[in-house]
Amino acid sequence: MNSIKSRLIVMNFLQFAVWGSYLTSMGTMLAGLGFAKNIGIFYAMQGIVSLFMPAIIGIIADRKIQAQRLLGICHLLAAIFMAGAAYTIQSAAGATNLRLLLTLYTLSVAFYMPTLALSNSVAYTALEKSGLDTVTAFPPIRVWGTVGFICAMLLCDFAGFQATYEQFYQSAIIGILLAGYAFTLPTCPVNTSTQKKSFVEALGLRAFALFKEKKMAMFFIFSMLLGVSLQITNGFANTFITSYEAIPEYADTFAAQHANALISLSQVSETLCILLIPFFLKRYGIKTVMLIAMFAWVLRFGLFGLGNPGGGVWMFILSMVVYGVAFDFFNISGSLFVNNETDASIRSSAQGLFMIMTNGIGATIGTLGAQAVVDHFVLSQQTPVAQIEGWSTTWLIFAGYALVVALAFWVLFRYKHEPDKLGEVKH
Repeated sequence: MNSIKSRLIVMNFLQFAVWGSYLTSMGTMLAGLGFAKNIGIFYAMQGIVSLFMPAIIGIIADRKIQAQRLLGICHLLAAIFMAGAAYTIQSAAGATNLRLLLTLYTLSVAFYMPTLALSNSVAYTALEKSGLDTVTAFPPIRVWGTVGFICAMLLCDFAGFQATYEQFYQSAIIGILLAGYAFTLPTCPVNTSTQKKSFVEALGLRAFALFKEKKMAMFFIFSMLLGVSLQITNGFANTFITSYEAIPEYADTFAAQHANALISLSQVSETLCILLIPFFLKRYGIKTVMLIAMFAWVLRFGLFGLGNPGGGVWMFILSMVVYGVAFDFFNISGSLFVNNETDASIRSSAQGLFMIMTNGIGATIGTLGAQAVVDHFVLSQQTPVAQIEGWSTTWLIFAGYALVVALAFWVLFRYKHEPDKLGEVKH
């Protein structure tokens, strides 16, 4: 393997290990602190900051600071605030200040979320400078990000951090390591042109002009609608599976005792599905690939609603398997699609816009909406059995939403697939 691929593999491993340290287990920790009704707002904060931070950071990367340096700065700041959030819980002696915790957590994710797009830009730039096809070369590199996410999840679970503040410290330590490493990555150019620019161009807002193209406008709108689904299981799956501990029949099952380990199968599936993307994207095109992702979300939620940690654990496992398709066939393929459909001068901004629509508007609506559904069908119930029944209804409602979005996309999104043009770089 050549040097640049190896270096980008390390970057992706650490990038997602930072997130995997807490993303799937934070809901259980919050519930243990007495903040079960606030899980949605914590996960929504990832979406709220994604409404503006990825675009702002993308503009800075396009025009002011080299992307790899900005990546390091963002990770350092995110790690500092995450450590502060952990210390807030640690020092509270059982009476954690919710407002302070949420503030520090929000500041951390405000600097972390833009790095998802930034790291893509760094990788794409490095690969293109090396003369490599991003559609073919990037997925095998990105798969190591998923491996990092899995390793972080398993460390959190088996180290006993799944319900404690230590998961935040784990994330912060990895973030500091990545901050230092980012400064060693290949240089990404900034736009140093002295040509007179319009107000929109000066602010780096040309990426928003992509909405003038019907194809791109529809793509971003459905990216937002599909983005609604992205953080729901991250926010509530661990809490849902762990709640079976209160049911004697399931209390001692592996799934109920080690929800994070079970959920990590989702990321194992990702590692395999990422490698399928070049084949599916080049052969079938973005519309078919995104449709596959959308129907996979239907199965992801529906199987949660029908399964259990005992005799129905196979449905949980199958739900984890389809997650790889649901997440990667949308997230990675969408990012590659944006990269190939936009000019190099606005590429970081365009990736930021994609983040706004998916992890910003979509995920915010999704997590806040999901919290309302959970409050109504689950947290309002007084017995563990009634809560489990409420969870089943909740997951089936989410599955119904995903089905409606898939059918609408099938009918409304028009795109002519041209295999020979995919992977060409726009300059």
